[in-house]
Amino acid sequence: MQPMLEPGSTIGILGGGQLGAMFTGAARRMGYRVAVWDPDPDAPTHRVADQSFSTPFANSDTRERFVDVVQAITLEWENIPAELCEWLEQRRPLRPASAVLRILQDRLTQKQFLSSCSLPVPDFAEVQSVDQLLQATRRLGFPLICKTARSGYDGKGQWLFRQPSDISQFERILNTQASGVRWIAEQFVAFVRELSVLVVRSGRGETYVYPVVENRHEQGILRESRVPASVSPSDAEAACELSLRAVAALHGIGIFCVELFQTQDGRLLINEIAPRPHNSGHYTLDACTVSQFEQQVRVTCGLPLGEVRLLSPAVMVNLLGDEVTAVMSADGCLETFSTPGASVHLYGKRVIRPGRKMGHVTFTAPEVETAVVSAEQFMLRLQRPHSTSPFQQ
Repeated sequence: MQPMLEPGSTIGILGGGQLGAMFTGAARRMGYRVAVWDPDPDAPTHRVADQSFSTPFANSDTRERFVDVVQAITLEWENIPAELCEWLEQRRPLRPASAVLRILQDRLTQKQFLSSCSLPVPDFAEVQSVDQLLQATRRLGFPLICKTARSGYDGKGQWLFRQPSDISQFERILNTQASGVRWIAEQFVAFVRELSVLVVRSGRGETYVYPVVENRHEQGILRESRVPASVSPSDAEAACELSLRAVAALHGIGIFCVELFQTQDGRLLINEIAPRPHNSGHYTLDACTVSQFEQQVRVTCGLPLGEVRLLSPAVMVNLLGDEVTAVMSADGCLETFSTPGASVHLYGKRVIRPGRKMGHVTFTAPEVETAVVSAEQFMLRLQRPHSTSPFQQ
């Protein structure tokens, strides 16, 4: 069993985006120091961590320096090189382990693993060639979605085929791509709800599950999360039980987000599992006794897990691209900060790009309906023309 790290110890985190910055805030509040390694010198966590490294992950000198200053390691992104994680975990506790990372950072491997454990997933097929794509369309039918097996997020690296004529452009990509590049073709799921469940599992055998969240995406990017989800108690229990089974099958230690589809006939299918805090769990910062980021600190340091208690219904809205200016302008500040129950989180990213997550606003209220109304009114304000952004375009 991992020994408990006392406050004053240094935690290493691989990846320095907004998840790393929020983790760092939780860790420092609990008395820990944080060292971040992210090749992007402009990553937000570099500005809040106690030590930072901005060289490529392949840099062997940095690898030695990083492991010398930390007592335990976690990550904020699943696409950290698994070879680096394997080297690090031979020297320091790493949560989650590299073996879990190898399964989850490849969508095809992940689906194959879940299917082998009799966990429900959409029908899928491996695609590396045009012949395999055509075989997949014959077996899975249309509509069909193709995703890169590795990398890709927020709708990137995905193709949706509604009819046979849609695949011609993708066929040219398959014919010109490098050998060994894999895609996963999945049967398009006609879902009624997208759900997610946060599961935290410690090396001591403790396992806690957060309330079921209902999510809404736009163009593959999470737009809004509501908790509690508008599902029956029995459906919520089934979603939590399925999520617990999936994390247990992985023997995962850390915090995991299990994304689910609820189909029109009531079935639950696992879409993906993230081995880290998740965008749909940001509500825990404002609406739970212990946030997903504090739980990540607790697991990484070998501390007892915190209680999972929802203090208030909540709706979280992402700020995408230049929508952040609707909050940062004088009028926007006045409107947003005067809204009861509104909590603003800006990530400090200096460059705006369309669809880039620049921050989020969480609305809490005694009843979920009240939080929903506040979020909907805020979304309408986001559609108004904004003042000039203080960020570089």
